[in-house]
Amino acid sequence: MQQQQQWKLEGDYFEGCNCKLICPCIFLEDPTDGNCHVTTAWHIQRGNYNNTTNLDGLNVVGVFNTPGNMATGPKWKAALYLDQTATREQSEALTKIYSGQAGGFFAVLSNHIGEVLGVKSAPIEFGVDGKRRWIHIKDSLELEIEGVTGMDSSKESRVVNAALSVVPGSDLIVARSTKYSYNDHGMQWDNSGKNGFYCRFSYSPQ
Repeated sequence: MQQQQQWKLEGDYFEGCNCKLICPCIFLEDPTDGNCHVTTAWHIQRGNYNNTTNLDGLNVVGVFNTPGNMATGPKWKAALYLDQTATREQSEALTKIYSGQAGGFFAVLSNHIGEVLGVKSAPIEFGVDGKRRWIHIKDSLELEIEGVTGMDSSKESRVVNAALSVVPGSDLIVARSTKYSYNDHGMQWDNSGKNGFYCRFSYSPQ
């Protein structure tokens, strides 16, 4: 049973997966290739846990293997990477939040997880430049995405009111990966040139 606590996170979010544009999983359809290899990345600009632990400036990465429909199952495999610069107190707070132990959205998400492959401290490089987003974890992950260009190149192409999203209530800006490779926990893939999304995020237990 999850224990609800006081916390808040805000910042930049993005993801990449192996589905074609636009990933059908967000509308509760089956993944393009039957399963979805999705990486999710958060840069916490402002965050705190129980009003005692400051989480500003930290990065978190989740890697998921969903062997079928995300909503109906089978359940997912998951791996979590926490910023190596975090103190022990900060790492413990992030683990409680992202595992769902502290309530909120991640408590709901945890119901879809069948196996946790591991929680690691790692050197995470997170970058933002215009429509580009990137995340690097040495020897494990390279994910770089760029927003797609629509008819009006001055506007971002968005998905509004998705049925399933890691950032509920936010419009997802459509992107494509320019690089997406992963090798850890016995999983390995290169899904460059496939679907991506990015947006701002804000989470709390309420």
